[in-house]
Amino acid sequence: MLRTTIVGSLPKPSWLAPTGVLRAPWRLQGEELREAQDDAVRLALREQEDAGIDIVCDGEQRRRHYIWGFLAGLTGTETDKLGEKRARDGRYAESTPVARIVGEVTRPVPVFLDALRFARAHTTRPLKVTLPGPMTIVDTVLDEHYRCDEVSLAMRFAELLNAEARELAAAGADVIQFDEPCFNVYLDKVKAWGIEALERAMAGVGARKAVHICYGYGTPSVLAWKNKNADWGHYGVTLPLLAESSVDQVSVECAASGVDVSVLASLRGKEIMLGVIDVGTDEVESPERVAQRIRAALPHVAPERLLPCTDCGLMPRTRAAAAGKMRSLALGAAIVRRELGG
Repeated sequence: MLRTTIVGSLPKPSWLAPTGVLRAPWRLQGEELREAQDDAVRLALREQEDAGIDIVCDGEQRRRHYIWGFLAGLTGTETDKLGEKRARDGRYAESTPVARIVGEVTRPVPVFLDALRFARAHTTRPLKVTLPGPMTIVDTVLDEHYRCDEVSLAMRFAELLNAEARELAAAGADVIQFDEPCFNVYLDKVKAWGIEALERAMAGVGARKAVHICYGYGTPSVLAWKNKNADWGHYGVTLPLLAESSVDQVSVECAASGVDVSVLASLRGKEIMLGVIDVGTDEVESPERVAQRIRAALPHVAPERLLPCTDCGLMPRTRAAAAGKMRSLALGAAIVRRELGG
């Protein structure tokens, strides 16, 4: 019980890309870049294992951005010459740099299969791979080719994601996580077609299926919105819907948000990745503070279904802060596990 994990991203070494910069460019190219990414993945896995994290990932060390990493492996997408779009309903900014759809979008080969095989060969622990969810992809691209409605575009991406997820699961991924921060933004769309698109992406996947729903990275624009936000009731809409879905795990942000943890009770029968690490600051929580956050959820979730986790990705943080936060995550979970007799 209380197995620990992180949402996905870790800060990149400074020799690979500028640290703490969203969508940071690579410092290397070609074979040198591939070799550097291999080294960064080895480090990311080792740092998670040394910290005591139970379910590990590659830290998204091969991706400039959690969405672009998948899009860059498809035809018909442009992640270098960007467009501008109002994304996340303008919550964090009126305009956001986004990838463009410039042609027929296909998946000629698996996008992350080689990356998974490399990570699988370098750890014996349960391994998670993250993918962007279909609703979040659609909200974060500028469609200059199909010019169709967003539901049709989401279903198109859901099919591509499903093919990817099936192959990753067959190759040894233990958890496939779909990142859907838009589920905390467009509540009516979640009801109307978001769950359907997610189900299409998850269909037939032979691994544990997870969805990550947060209030955003710990970047200045996101933190500014959080500081003035007064409505944290979004999970009250999305979690009951997910309780009726085929997803196995749901990731929720509870450390740095104003979410009432009692809402977790609505996820009956699901495993919950409980955000107990604030990703918006370099300050490292004490293990006891982490334990307090875990204890707060126990009246609403059985410990066997609770996976202490980070609120979101640790990419914006320093490497030292990320390592310290992972250690506190594992130590805090261990405190509560001992209290429960585990």
